[in-house]
Amino acid sequence: MSVALRIIPCLDVDQGRVVKGTNFANLKDAGDPVELASRYDQEGADELTFLDITASSSSRETIYDVVRSCADKLFIPLTVGGGVRSVEDVDRLLRCGCDKVSVNTAAILKPTLINEISQRFGNQVLVLSVDTRRASGTKSGFEITTHGGRESANLDAFEWVKQAQDRGVGEILLNSMDVDGTRQGFDLELIEKVRKIVSLPLIASGGAGEVEHFISAARAGADAILAASVFHYREFTIQDVKHALHGAGFEVRL
Repeated sequence: MSVALRIIPCLDVDQGRVVKGTNFANLKDAGDPVELASRYDQEGADELTFLDITASSSSRETIYDVVRSCADKLFIPLTVGGGVRSVEDVDRLLRCGCDKVSVNTAAILKPTLINEISQRFGNQVLVLSVDTRRASGTKSGFEITTHGGRESANLDAFEWVKQAQDRGVGEILLNSMDVDGTRQGFDLELIEKVRKIVSLPLIASGGAGEVEHFISAARAGADAILAASVFHYREFTIQDVKHALHGAGFEVRL
């Protein structure tokens, strides 16, 4: 029996409110994170991702009380990222009720953090969040960015995801900064290329605008698909996406 494709709403949180913009800029308020978390659970989301998008860039801790409130409302797995810098941060988040943690900037600055987290808690709790964009000066043509896509990490994206897999990360959250928030569709070239070099579950992110975009991402090799604004603003529902995927031949939990 094949593994069901997962649909994951994402809550990008800034100062306790869900926000959405284009390429992490021009952010607009999209609602209360606790209310949205509860709604998505009821509407059939397979998981939920909570990202405190300014925690790393402004060196703030993740908003633990909001995380705890969201976890209290959920009966589906919750992944939390933003400001995760140490094994102790992971321990605290797991105790707040999340199921997985997402690391990005801190792992780039200290790659052994991946080893430390996976060895202590198991790789099933660890997601590597990869914010990547096209860059001519890299071997793969894609580079890693940090701080919400505002800075280059001077790392080849494909070399980084391969290293992270070797170090023990459990999943890759692949966010294309080139299409994030544009609603023009997922970066299919990026998904296909990363799918060929890692065997880990791959979560596609960035660019969702139509139901058909989810089918294209699944065909490109995504194991899970993440989206934000199309769900926040009720342009279509999680069930709309799942029924379309089911009709296209993909296994989903309806």
